[in-house]
Amino acid sequence: MEYGIRKITIDDYDEIYELWNSTEQTRRALNPVDDSREGIGRYLKRNPDTCFAATADGKIAGVILSGHDGRRGIIHHLCIHPAHRRRGIAGRLVACAEEALKKEGIHKVFDIVFKDNDAANEFWESRGYTLRTNINYRNKSLNARVPTGE
Repeated sequence: MEYGIRKITIDDYDEIYELWNSTEQTRRALNPVDDSREGIGRYLKRNPDTCFAATADGKIAGVILSGHDGRRGIIHHLCIHPAHRRRGIAGRLVACAEEALKKEGIHKVFDIVFKDNDAANEFWESRGYTLRTNINYRNKSLNARVPTGE
């Protein structure tokens, strides 16, 4: 099967949301505010050139959300449909996102991976993403509908 890579738009939202819900690991990372149609619309408006989909036969097989704050890049929600894994799609999407971030003047990128997601942690390690052990990741929800996590 041949896969094309293209930028995503808000018109892709329903298909992307369905994809995210096809895997337990991504599903548990979603929240009802930031990952709503409105939340993703805001994200894509801010990051129109750094988010990509892999498509096959007119359907989205994988997606990556990446963006930046002008200083650091971040990769959110890399997700490949289970039926399309182990075909190099994730690597191609990451390469597209990294190149897009470089074009926007970003020199360092990070992602956040659940500790118990062994496959994802192995993937990111293989792509040159090192584990930072000298920092604590902290967050605070500013909206009661957004969980703070464990």
